[in-house]
Order: sequence, then structure tokens, then C-alpha cells
Amino acid sequence: MNPLTQKILVIVFIFAGEALSIYAEMAGARTNSLLQQPFMQIFAKLFIFILVGSALLLAGYMLGFSAFKNIWIVSVTSITSILIIEPVLAYAFFQQLPTTGALIGLILGALGFLSAMIW
Repeated sequence: MNPLTQKILVIVFIFAGEALSIYAEMAGARTNSLLQQPFMQIFAKLFIFILVGSALLLAGYMLGFSAFKNIWIVSVTSITSILIIEPVLAYAFFQQLPTTGALIGLILGALGFLSAMIW
């Protein structure tokens, strides 16, 4: 596989894995608090999202270390994906805007991701 293609695939796997995991967490919190469905019913529905998300994360980390030859770049990718995806999903589920500090953290996280990829 082309090294650039492998690096892009790593980023896609990690972002998708984190997105699915965070989606399951947020959906579970919202569904449990609003709909009052039985816990195990909510858990069973969302467990599949966590399983697929975890598999993507595992694949992303495995491919990422071989592609980048540096676990820190893979870790930064994972953390940055959380910094970007979680606020978006939080707003989508709860319609709450981030505070100033959270917005600054998001911006700094994105800048950190870019600097890790470039240097």
C-alpha cells in the first residue's frame, strides 16, 4: 500500500472509531435521561457502535505505528479526533454551545494535530 494512502487510512480509521465510540456514549446518555428506556435495551443497541468503533481504533493504531513509525503521531491523531468530534456531537445531541475555554482547547488541539503531522 502506498505510504500516503496508508497514513490517510489511519486518520480515517481513528476519526471514525472515535466518532462511533463518542456517538454511543452521547446517545446512551441522552436516551437514558430523556426516554427512560430500560438500561440493558439502550446498552445493547449502542454496544455494537462501541465494538465497531473499537475495532477501527485498534486497526488505526496498528496501521498508524507502522505508517508513521512514531506512536506519538498516532496518539495526537486520536486525541485531536476527540477534540474535534466530541464538541460537534455534544452540540448535535444536547444543543449546548462550547464555553470559551472549550473553544480555545478545540483550536489548540487542531493546531497541535497539524504541527504533529507537519513536523
